Amino acid sequence: MSENEDYLSKQTISSKTDEWLSELTIPPKRESNFKFSPKRSALLVIDMQKFFLNKESHSYIPAATAIVPNVNLIIKKYREHDIPIIFTYHAYEVDEEPGVMGRWWGDMLRVNNPLSDIHSSIDFRKDDIILRKNRYSAFIGTNLEKILKEKKIETLVITGIMTHLCCETTARDAFMKDYDVYFIVDATATETESLHISSLRTLTDGFSIPMKTDEILQGFKLDE
Repeated sequence: MSENEDYLSKQTISSKTDEWLSELTIPPKRESNFKFSPKRSALLVIDMQKFFLNKESHSYIPAATAIVPNVNLIIKKYREHDIPIIFTYHAYEVDEEPGVMGRWWGDMLRVNNPLSDIHSSIDFRKDDIILRKNRYSAFIGTNLEKILKEKKIETLVITGIMTHLCCETTARDAFMKDYDVYFIVDATATETESLHISSLRTLTDGFSIPMKTDEILQGFKLDE
């Protein structure tokens, strides 16, 4: 992995988010076609694991700690309304062949490594839906799509780590499967600010609507 930047903090996340959003352009017609409503939506919390959130881990993402409060705010709101929340974690079985991912990264996280666990700072409960994945996309090799169809989900709200890898790839796949996708700018994080904003630009152009945590929470009030 590249050297990780401490580009975000709990003190700067609000101003940074406004700065990023000012660089993103959503055509007016698209805005009118996509209005967030929590009904028939599901929240994806992607890979908020100790691997990325523990400072002792070589894959620690400094910006990840800044988004934890926003991720938890959204989780809390979804719990209050009994709307599906789906957590993912990225790890391989002990004897599982990682394929090209292994050749690309070399160091693969295994399920017997405590760092594969979801971090204790995340409002995760034992009876929540949790999916183990071994590719960037949460749709590959999991029963995510089956769960979404069973629950009649039409909209996905994406939060988690890392913006430009697992979050973006999942957003792209969701769009290609005809889900409306809302990508939470201040509840996603990655290695560097340049990777984060470049991913947001691409996603906004072709795959998802960028939103702030406050806007998602406001969507619940509008539906009440």
